[in-house]
Amino acid sequence: MDYLQMTAPCGLDCFNCHFYLATQGDESALQMTAMYSALMGIPEDLMRCGGCRAEQGDPPMHGVTFDREGPCPAYGCTADKGIDFCYECEDFPCDYLHPWADRADKLPHNTKVFNLCLIKKMGLEKWAQEKASQVRQTYFHKWWTLE
Repeated sequence: MDYLQMTAPCGLDCFNCHFYLATQGDESALQMTAMYSALMGIPEDLMRCGGCRAEQGDPPMHGVTFDREGPCPAYGCTADKGIDFCYECEDFPCDYLHPWADRADKLPHNTKVFNLCLIKKMGLEKWAQEKASQVRQTYFHKWWTLE
């Protein structure tokens, strides 16, 4: 897998996202996407995503779910600066990476800075293969502890 292509500049792991996995025919992801489609009233085809970089930072569902037109500001910023990840920027971290308190239970956006720090520390391949899914699992399914 091309982890650079499948990791957003902000550190989101597209390769673990059910909206991407649905495009790959993953049955569990297809079911999850159908459920979210019904809950949110968004057609399933808009819910499916090829990944941030493949969509040039503007997946179809972002316009509907975030009420925004055009590419994600973090994607546009990294493209303008010619860098692969936000952590490479002298302004890191900036407000483009701000957490979303009102959607923390539904969206992985609060993991962005943590993931970027891990990518910088571990390297992209090692993070993607050994840590990314664990971060996502912890974020969505475990209680916060100091262990």
